[in-house]
Amino acid sequence: MDISIVIRAFNEEKHIGRLLFGINQQTYPHPEVILVDSGSTDATLSIAAQYPVKIVNIKPEQFTFGRSLNTGIAASSGDLIVITSAHCYPVYPDWLEKLTQPFRKASIALTYGKQSGADTNHFSEHQFFIKYFPDNSVIEQSHPYSHNANAAIRRSLWEINPYDENLTGLEDLAWSSWVMASGHEIAYVAEAEVIHEHQETFRQVYTRYQREAIALKQILPNSSFSFYDFFRQWIVNTISDLIQARRADMFIHELVPIICFRFMQYWGTYRGYRFSGKIDTKLHQRFYYPPNILDNKTAKPRPIHPITYDD
Repeated sequence: MDISIVIRAFNEEKHIGRLLFGINQQTYPHPEVILVDSGSTDATLSIAAQYPVKIVNIKPEQFTFGRSLNTGIAASSGDLIVITSAHCYPVYPDWLEKLTQPFRKASIALTYGKQSGADTNHFSEHQFFIKYFPDNSVIEQSHPYSHNANAAIRRSLWEINPYDENLTGLEDLAWSSWVMASGHEIAYVAEAEVIHEHQETFRQVYTRYQREAIALKQILPNSSFSFYDFFRQWIVNTISDLIQARRADMFIHELVPIICFRFMQYWGTYRGYRFSGKIDTKLHQRFYYPPNILDNKTAKPRPIHPITYDD
């Protein structure tokens, strides 16, 4: 099956070159690459023009995560659509092969791969990646979770159900919920790893989680996240991160950033739910932070060398 890669971008000059270089190193020959740009004012487009990329433009005032994806997929031709963020890049040259391999099974509608952080990511976000993107693959996942920073879908199913263009985020979770409700399956592929770079201020962390909480409330309007949930999640996850920081001999260095990151994460979530209206907590546990992918298992050694990137 032919593969098209859809990348959403806005002012990604620091990262887009690394992603496109990594795509060029893939063992899958000559995938179609669609870059959906929502009004970049930096060198994003000039860097992208150095690679075999089809550029599609969307006006900033028209941007939503779902609309940009729908625009990019509509401009593509592949049977399988690989979706990645412009600030991600693949670790291995068989990333595309591994991410799309489960589609040999007809019931698989969607796959998503492992994510790891870079040096620029907050310590607490590294803990999130470790917890929710483990080293063990799950080919028949039992819960409706995916992540469009590193995912692939069947075009034929997107044609039946395009991404929701009205959500403020989490369009991937809405689509994966539809997938499972329709009787299809989702696969998590640990071997299809990308580095997902973030360099966020704490205010940006707050905004991201507030936006995602608003979207989550749109997806599951009867869900809730109370002040007690905020306080409990903040304390529990802060303590967990501080324990990990102490084990890594980084306790003093990471003390304040961990407290601030986790506060902004859950305060943003709380405020997002308040903005969305009255709400039940099981959603946050079952959907936003899903179970069954947290088992600590040791991955098999990879018989392939990672891609070498120049700084």
